[in-house]
Amino acid sequence: MKIAYLVNQYPKVSHSFIRREIAGVEACGIQVVRFSIRSCESELVDEADKLELEKTRFVLGVGIVSLLFSLISVFLTKPIRFLSSLWLTFSIGWGSERGILNHLAYLAEACVLLGWCSDLGINQVHAHFGTNSTTVAMLCHALDGPPYSFTVHGPEEFDKVKLIALEEKIKRANAVIAISSFTKSQLYRWCEHQHWSKIHVIHCGVDKAFLQYSHTPIPEQPCLVCVGRLSEQKGHLLLIEAAAQLAAEGLKFKLVLVGDGPLRLQIETRIAQLGLQEQVEITGWASNSEVQRQILDSRALVLPSFAEGLPVVIMEALALSRPVISTYVAGIPELVESGTCGWLVPPGSVEALTIAMRTALQLPLETLEQLGKAGAERVTERHDVAIEASKLAALFRSQIEQSPQQAKIKATLANVSYASVETTRSN
Repeated sequence: MKIAYLVNQYPKVSHSFIRREIAGVEACGIQVVRFSIRSCESELVDEADKLELEKTRFVLGVGIVSLLFSLISVFLTKPIRFLSSLWLTFSIGWGSERGILNHLAYLAEACVLLGWCSDLGINQVHAHFGTNSTTVAMLCHALDGPPYSFTVHGPEEFDKVKLIALEEKIKRANAVIAISSFTKSQLYRWCEHQHWSKIHVIHCGVDKAFLQYSHTPIPEQPCLVCVGRLSEQKGHLLLIEAAAQLAAEGLKFKLVLVGDGPLRLQIETRIAQLGLQEQVEITGWASNSEVQRQILDSRALVLPSFAEGLPVVIMEALALSRPVISTYVAGIPELVESGTCGWLVPPGSVEALTIAMRTALQLPLETLEQLGKAGAERVTERHDVAIEASKLAALFRSQIEQSPQQAKIKATLANVSYASVETTRSN
C-alpha cells in the first residue's frame, strides 16, 4: 500500500504537524511518498524539515515544458477523461478567486501528478488544506488517477467556501478529515447530508519529543511567549496593545514573539511607537528545538487569535506543561478549558487579554504548575500523533479496500484464478 501526500508547500516551517503525521502513518506500515506543488527551501531552519526536503518531489520543479508535455500526453492518451476534467476545471475556475488561467495550470499540475502516481503505483492521494493542493488532487482523480482524501484545517477554507469549490471537493473525495469537531460542523454546513458519513475527526498531534519531555519547572522570570506566523488573524497587534497596558502599570515582564510573516514591519512599528522595545522581542522563524526552548522559558503561551483551526503550538505548549492564554475561536475551546489548563478570552478584547496576561504573570508558580499538568494530561489523551496517525492509517486501508480500482484488481485476480482452475480441470 502506497499513499502520496500532497501539500501546496512542504516541508514548511509551520507544517511540522504534517511531518509528524507522515512519520506516524509510516510507523503503521504504510509507505508514504511526499509531493509538494512548490518549494520553500529558503525558509527552512529545522534539520528535520531539511531531511524531508530530500524526500519530496515538487510538481512545479519539472518546469513549464514538462508541464505542457504532461498536459498534451494525457490529452492524447485519455481524451475522454481529459475533456471531462477540462470541463470540471472550467466549472470550478469560473468565478473562483484564482480564475480560469490558474485552474488550467492546476490541470497541468494534475497531469504531472497523474504520471507520478502511475509510475509509483500510488493507491491514494491525501492532500492537506482544502485549497489548491486538493484542487490538483481532485483533477488528478478526474483524469483517472487514484482516489483522494484531504484534511481541512480552517479558517482559510471557510472564508472562501464557494471560491475554492469546497462542496465539489467533498463530493468527489472518498474521505475528508476534520481536525476538530468545530471543523466537522463547518463541513456539514457546506455539503449534502449524504456526504456527512465520509467526514471524520482526526486530530493533529504532537510526538514523543513533546509528550515524553522531562518536566521542566515553570521559571520565576515573568515571561510570556507567542508562537505563530505574524499575520492579521493571529492577533499580534492586540497583543502589543495589551503589553502596553501592562507596561503602563509598571509590571515587569518579557514578551517573546516567535515567528515571521507579512505583519512583521507593522508590529515592529507599533512596538516602537509604544516604547516597548525592552519588553517585546521578535525572534523570526525558529527550529523545533528553539520553539521548545522558548516555550519552556515562559510562564505561559499566549495566542490571541481572531480566526483559527486548532493551533498545534497550543498542543506543544500544554504538552510541555505550560498554561495557554487564547480565545474562544473555532476548535480552541475543545482543548483549552479556562481555569483548568489556561485562560480563554473573547477574541478582539484587549481588556480581557490584559487581565489574563497579568494573571499568568502574577500567579504563584505552584498554581501555574497545576494548570500546566492538567494541560499535559489533556494533550496526552487527545493529541498523541501516534494514536491519531493510526486512525488515519486505518481509514486509508479501509478506503483503498473499498475503492473501484481495488475491486477491479480483485476481480481480475479472481478471473485469473478461475481460468487456472478450469484449465487444470480440462487437462
